[in-house]
Amino acid sequence: MAMQTPVQHRSKLPDVGTTIFTVIGQLSAQHQAINLSQGAPNFPCDPKLIAGVTKAMQEGHNQYAPMTGLASLKQLIAEKVTSLYGAVYDPADEVLVTASASEGLYSAISGLVHPGDEVIYFEPSFDSYAPIVRLQGAKPVALKLSLPDFTVNWDEVQAAITPRTRMIIVNTPHNPSGQVFSAHDLEMLAALTRNTDIVILSDEVYEHIVFDGKKHHGMATHPQLAERSVIVSSFGKTFHVTGWRVGYCLAPAALMDEICKVHQFLMFLRRHADASMRLPII
Repeated sequence: MAMQTPVQHRSKLPDVGTTIFTVIGQLSAQHQAINLSQGAPNFPCDPKLIAGVTKAMQEGHNQYAPMTGLASLKQLIAEKVTSLYGAVYDPADEVLVTASASEGLYSAISGLVHPGDEVIYFEPSFDSYAPIVRLQGAKPVALKLSLPDFTVNWDEVQAAITPRTRMIIVNTPHNPSGQVFSAHDLEMLAALTRNTDIVILSDEVYEHIVFDGKKHHGMATHPQLAERSVIVSSFGKTFHVTGWRVGYCLAPAALMDEICKVHQFLMFLRRHADASMRLPII
């Protein structure tokens, strides 16, 4: 539409263009090339999950789910985390089902980061971290991972921490390199954040995609870090259904309360997707 009298406005993200995922997706389709830009597993979805969604829809689960997710699904998520990592989360107050891991990231950053705060993250990174931080009026502080193996230089992290540092975003297993945090990395992160009010936002959507005999050392495996961490994960990556947009957050109740305040005004969940994720294959 041609505007005869253009509305004057000021962009909140003046240097942000179209996401690289969109650009590469269009190019790969144009040239019939393999698209390596997105974490979309090309394995088929388990037929049990398809059947579960179909059954849920046929049984009438087609309206809004509860704001924080179905209680039965949250219970299963909590049990899964305890079984794998030994951490105990209260399903009622410390587990949140989200409309994708991306929504979980946005709700966590928006709920916990304030104007003037600083948020440390590591590059290369998922491209939404910095824009979400900037939308809160906060400052993203990018640190380069060390080549050739994409590890964190903890001396650089220590030097980057200031009285304004509110959050450190970590991503393990790392997108796009696949590098995973070691037990030593967790100890270093714990040492640097001890006796501070820094929150750890841990993007762990690839927790089940680990190779070469490595082990996923998530924040839930470290009691001190779990106390200050918001963990974000994704059913889409695990079950090869990224288009369903179902993820979840784990956090201590005090942090989760602030995250839910944002989440409740962003969206409600799809009950059929929530219901289908309760299948025994979890």
